[in-house]
Amino acid sequence: MIGIFDSGVGGMTVARAIERLCPGYPLLYFGDLAHTPYGSKSPETIVEYSRRNTEFLLNHGAEVIVIACNSASATAADALRSQYRTPIIDVITPATSRAVAVSKNRRIGIIGTRATVRSNIYEERIREINSRCEVLSQACPLLVPLIEEGWLNKRETKMILRRYLYSLRLAQIDTLVLGCTHYPLLSNLIQPRIGKRVQLIDSSVEVALHLKSFLDSRPDLQEKIGHQPAKNRFFVSDSTAPVRQLANRIFGRNIHLKKAHA
Repeated sequence: MIGIFDSGVGGMTVARAIERLCPGYPLLYFGDLAHTPYGSKSPETIVEYSRRNTEFLLNHGAEVIVIACNSASATAADALRSQYRTPIIDVITPATSRAVAVSKNRRIGIIGTRATVRSNIYEERIREINSRCEVLSQACPLLVPLIEEGWLNKRETKMILRRYLYSLRLAQIDTLVLGCTHYPLLSNLIQPRIGKRVQLIDSSVEVALHLKSFLDSRPDLQEKIGHQPAKNRFFVSDSTAPVRQLANRIFGRNIHLKKAHA
């Protein structure tokens, strides 16, 4: 079973991408809505929440853990890898590799939570691949709450996005990493406000492709988690009507969210 956790419902974009690109593998999802958003929390708190989430997934049979949260990936991935032997995949590494590969002018923009931007993890990873890249980051703390409330096409959301993206547009970036798994839900608003020539990097798709490649290289793991009825399960630590509606929208079908605590 593939275990996926996020601070809320945004990680379901990752679960949906994995479901589409890695068919046949059962998924177990945990969204820690009771503590969302992680981006405004301290590093110590994010690590603690991430450990609880990982334990929940492992206790329910996960053989691989996908951190479908950029704040947790930036802050807690190393701590989790040092504590658990289970393979742990973060959403940042695949997205940075793709961004460097597609950027032509080597000006790459990052939008994310405060915790993700504060960590400088994207800039560090990108410069490890190509030291000539210029990385410009913008924290967007209001976007996750707006998305969780289902405000995907509200005038206020459009105005806030325009404000956040203004400096990146002026910097003439040609690639923009959506450094939060909630943000693909706003792609149709982000693209016209950053410019149609800017390539958007969807971390949910990139991590799903990375996971597929990883599983293809590990027949032992395929044997453990594959060849089972692909009955996916979705747990959340809290649930609201907008969240349930958003989950259904992401998957294009009714998703049963079962309440549980990590």
